[in-house]
Amino acid sequence: MIDLNNESGVEVDEQRLVKLARFALAELRIHPQADLSILLVDEATMADYHQRFMNLPGPTDVLSFPMDELRPPADDDEEPPLGLLGDIVLCPTVTAAQASENGRTPEGEADYLLIHGLLHLLGYDHAEPDEHAVMFGLNDRIIAAWDSSRR
Repeated sequence: MIDLNNESGVEVDEQRLVKLARFALAELRIHPQADLSILLVDEATMADYHQRFMNLPGPTDVLSFPMDELRPPADDDEEPPLGLLGDIVLCPTVTAAQASENGRTPEGEADYLLIHGLLHLLGYDHAEPDEHAVMFGLNDRIIAAWDSSRR
């Protein structure tokens, strides 16, 4: 189940974000009934979370809070995992402000960061160069497949 709450005060295409999350979970072979929470917040709330949980000042674009440490199945024979994925917190005003820096529309930036947050919930990281290549490559592949599926 995907639960989305928009507390940002900004109009966002919530249905599109939920559809993208479902699409990504299917691409990653996560059980379709795994629980995911998406929270959209304003900059003040995001700055508070960023300080409280990451000890960093100011608002950021996305934060992830994993729960059951679900991982994608290793092969096609393995059963997709079911459980609590966790929470993704997005700040639409921050994502919109940085979109052009990344060559994306505000909607495209939100899509990209939703997948980025989802990958963090699934244990992916980008601290090391090899991890960075894997995570961002997978992020790009999912977004490309999403874009193709909507044409």
